[in-house]
Amino acid sequence: MRTTALLALGAMAVGLVATGASAQTSWPERTINVIIGASPGGDTDFNARTMARYFEQVTGTGMVITNMPGGGATIATSAVRDADPDGYTMLFGHTGHLIVTEVSGLADYGIDDFEICCIPAIDQGAVFVARKDSGLTTAADVAAREPGSVTFGTEFGGYSHLQGLMFQQATGAEMTIVDTGSASEKIAALLGGRIDVAGIAYGAVQDYHTSGQMVVLGQPNPERNPLLGDIPTFVEQDIDFVMNNPYIIAFPKGTDPEIVAKMGEVMQQITEIPEYATDLEQGFKQPVSFLPHDAAMTRLNEIRDAYMPSREALQAAR
Repeated sequence: MRTTALLALGAMAVGLVATGASAQTSWPERTINVIIGASPGGDTDFNARTMARYFEQVTGTGMVITNMPGGGATIATSAVRDADPDGYTMLFGHTGHLIVTEVSGLADYGIDDFEICCIPAIDQGAVFVARKDSGLTTAADVAAREPGSVTFGTEFGGYSHLQGLMFQQATGAEMTIVDTGSASEKIAALLGGRIDVAGIAYGAVQDYHTSGQMVVLGQPNPERNPLLGDIPTFVEQDIDFVMNNPYIIAFPKGTDPEIVAKMGEVMQQITEIPEYATDLEQGFKQPVSFLPHDAAMTRLNEIRDAYMPSREALQAAR
């Protein structure tokens, strides 16, 4: 009787192990809804769609991209936070969506309220640009202007707003910061002469820079992103201004850790595909980067700590 009972328990244990292994390998079994807090055509949308294309190549399962712009991405992040944690709703965002919104008070939640999977990419393609007829060619030019005479276009409470504040801190410039809106709206405002300076992805303004309609003031990377050509860093201009933007893959709180880990493994496989690197380079001058969960959490917490001193300034502008 005792032997029979032990055999039964052993069989049950084997069954449970088999079930666990099946759960680990069966995801994904259907299309995954990837929600992003940005409009089509920008850098976040580009990165999400590029990831989705290679995700299907690796797993055989598709992803659908759902754009939910507005509210500083809080519409999108709220939708993911409140979704069923079944592994089939995922957020593709960046620190502006999950850290800056918390710092600015746009959201009463942050990275701790999600299951963070990984940092799938890091935006190293951002630059500060000025319209040609502004006469601004360097960060020092901005700092030398009369207080309030340079207009910086941003989206209040968002990542580019924090860019402007930290640029001012680093340079001593005193700009007039105005709410312009999305990246495409910033470009229109620059071309229309309504703003003087903006922080934006170089891929979005490269043609205007090449044609001479815009001047690039610098890139806020610790070292030059070689894909940006001869554009100097602000560090090279003796300005302590380094601010690049990791993207974030996150799931609703309570999502099976095996699913979160599997997504991280798939994303790492994607970053090792040569064609993926080529797509990032051609799209937004972005080198391949990847940080798994633990390293991602360390990086994100460091960023949150660095941004918190700007909390009052961000909230005052709302």
